[in-house]
Amino acid sequence: TATARPSPAAPGLPGRCAHFVQRKRRFCRMVAAAGRRFCGEHGHEEEQNDRKRIPCPLDPKHTVYEDQLQKHLKKCNSREKPKPVYFVQDINAGLKDVAEIPEKQVPLSSLSIEELQNLIIKLKKATNGLELHLKEQILSHQALQEALNDPKNGESAFKHLKQQASILGNMEKLHLLGPGRCFVEFGAGRGKLSHWVDIALENVESVQFLLVERATTRFKVDGKHKKRDSVFERLQVDIQHLCLNKVPILEKKKLPVVGIGKHLCGAATDLALRCLVESYTISCDEEDEEPAPKHCRVAQTEVAPHKSAGNESTTEDHKPVAGIVIALCCHHKCDWTHYVGRDFFKSVGLGPVEFHYFQRMSSWATCGMQETTSKASTSKDSECQTNDTEEHEQTLSRTESGSDTLQGILSVEERKEVGGLCKRLIDHGRIEYLQQQGYKAALQVYTESAVSLENVLLTAVPNPALIPEPAT
Repeated sequence: TATARPSPAAPGLPGRCAHFVQRKRRFCRMVAAAGRRFCGEHGHEEEQNDRKRIPCPLDPKHTVYEDQLQKHLKKCNSREKPKPVYFVQDINAGLKDVAEIPEKQVPLSSLSIEELQNLIIKLKKATNGLELHLKEQILSHQALQEALNDPKNGESAFKHLKQQASILGNMEKLHLLGPGRCFVEFGAGRGKLSHWVDIALENVESVQFLLVERATTRFKVDGKHKKRDSVFERLQVDIQHLCLNKVPILEKKKLPVVGIGKHLCGAATDLALRCLVESYTISCDEEDEEPAPKHCRVAQTEVAPHKSAGNESTTEDHKPVAGIVIALCCHHKCDWTHYVGRDFFKSVGLGPVEFHYFQRMSSWATCGMQETTSKASTSKDSECQTNDTEEHEQTLSRTESGSDTLQGILSVEERKEVGGLCKRLIDHGRIEYLQQQGYKAALQVYTESAVSLENVLLTAVPNPALIPEPAT
């Protein structure tokens, strides 16, 4: 006769293991030792029942067995890891004068109508005379044509491919796609932009890639390049603390750097610019400046050949940064402390208070601040945020952005215009900063607004007019 299978709640057979095998829906049939409830295979369960779990002192969100605490602390993901050689605390942070660091401001929604109107008047005065209508430079690149024509790619993938193709097209126009360079991708994420740059440079030698990303990233595309000659290296560090001059590859090879980024959010753009044109460039210049020996004309003629007037001199001979190409976004995440255009703001009579509100108001340009009658249209207009979850976080709430206060004062189009002015003002400060550092900088529209509402590309190359003539 058939015997009924014991249920999980029923005890096992006398002398047999008490472990219930879920897959077989029965208790283990192995014999347990005298005085024990489990067999040797499942004896750990008995031990675990008698052991105490405690919160991890490094991160109380998870627990650990008390007797395994010391072992766990050595491998816990929340432990403080050794700093890499290229980590220099706050090297690109910017503002160090405590007196100038702004105090916490009241939310935009707490301002009166009169205060908001005064801010808009200041904004329009400061942007008067600036180039507000940007040149369209929507380009493409042969390296992405196959992927762009692949019907397997969905709408979201197609939009990213179009942006990447235009970025590569702009890089090619600036003659930045070439051999003997190190491409540094800031906010690299999965590393897709570097991936396409490498595809575009398929037959080019001596190319290095540094992918800067502070977070641990899944589904990276770096592995696709292991069999190629290009060298890919990830730097898991916040851009704020990255000293490029101490990265071993750059220390060893001294290759000219090309800084790139696709949708480098808010303050990350300012940190990247300072990392490239201040901390890295200045460090390289200091290394190159060696005191000339007195009364030694022979020594001068020996070191001159590669920089002499008789030889072709490229901008790379004078600037360790060959170029910068960054797709901008999320101006509402900018920070006065890190912003590189503070001198420009001061020159037009603005300061940290106005900057705080302008960076908040900049979100009006892409979100539209439309009435809540249609949630679908709002989500569609917020495409800059939903387009790529790995590159963007959610925008400001209606309260934080002050849209409720402005309801009935400005139309949707007027609010978009004000938001656009805020973006251009912030970006112009970056352009002036790069110009003062000896670069020819420009802003251009690099893709259609239907592809991405954040469609402005910042480019910069060394300005030959500002580079001193090489010594002869």
